[in-house]
Amino acid sequence: MRFAGQFTLIAGPCVIESEAATLAAARRVAEIAQKHGLPAVFKCSFDKANRTSGKSFRGPGLHEGLRVLAKVKQETGLPVLTDVHSADQCAPAAEVVDVLQIPAFLSRQTDLLLAAGTTGRAVNVKKGQFLAPEDMKNVVAKLAEVNCKDVLLTERGASFGYHNLVVDMRGLVTMRQYAPVCFDATHSVQRPGSQGNATGGDRTLAPPLARAAAAVGIDALFCEVHEDPDKALSDGPNSLTFEMWDRLVGEVLRIRSTLTG
Repeated sequence: MRFAGQFTLIAGPCVIESEAATLAAARRVAEIAQKHGLPAVFKCSFDKANRTSGKSFRGPGLHEGLRVLAKVKQETGLPVLTDVHSADQCAPAAEVVDVLQIPAFLSRQTDLLLAAGTTGRAVNVKKGQFLAPEDMKNVVAKLAEVNCKDVLLTERGASFGYHNLVVDMRGLVTMRQYAPVCFDATHSVQRPGSQGNATGGDRTLAPPLARAAAAVGIDALFCEVHEDPDKALSDGPNSLTFEMWDRLVGEVLRIRSTLTG
């Protein structure tokens, strides 16, 4: 899986809720990506280890989650991406998935980065909410130590006071010096912990931020999408409906064509 040179969509629900729902979402991702003539990576996590509350739904776990993701690949032909949270998850996940994702809160964890990098799979690192864009140069250097060349760096907002994030589009320019860059439109509009025992967000702000990122220049667009975001078991407030995502992809492509045309 290589991100350099071809604009790529990364999309799917936050977490595996059930096999049927995950397969249905993957089919929608494949259908919409094909409509726009773009390659797509289906993203869905087997575990969400950093939920606000210990009682929140986390997912089916490593083994059952990888079984579902393998079925997604088999039935849709899409490459798949999932989060890994510890070094020992990297090798088994790499047997199934095409892209290992390092969550933002773990973006400086050296052992996790090295374990992911040694698998031979592509690695998408989300920039920590607490990091400056130029700090990601060291992340790329760690991955280079284990000869991991297919790296993607994702902007997902920076902490801005309590329960809020802000996106500085200049960071995309900085990080693109080190590796291809992705903009995570939906996590960027989260309001971490704002609901007391859960994270809030405002999905209506994701499209304008994505349009701005497209104008700055990105190699991939990351969006969490769900058939019914208000009923999603994780990240519902910031997830897009498939209809919203479809419109947004079209808008981003028009911006890109204007800039390169």
